[in-house]
Amino acid sequence: MATALPRPKMRGLLQTHLKKHFMIGAVISVIGAAAVKFFLLDVRKQKYVDFYKSYDAQKDFERMRELGVFQSVRPLSEAAEEE
Repeated sequence: MATALPRPKMRGLLQTHLKKHFMIGAVISVIGAAAVKFFLLDVRKQKYVDFYKSYDAQKDFERMRELGVFQSVRPLSEAAEEE
């Protein structure tokens, strides 16, 4: 003897699926954004802070000046030779 299958619920099916999947997508995107912030951006910011704690711009300028990087500023060794 065959039993009758229950009729599928068709009314409002799209709406219920959209609600469910929208909530899942929203939760996953918030988790992803938080993960990027804490694991990438905060680490990068801390690396910048650590770099600039010991960075001396004047020392770096003098090093580049002696290498001849700048066209408008002569290295000190050339300026001393001409005097």
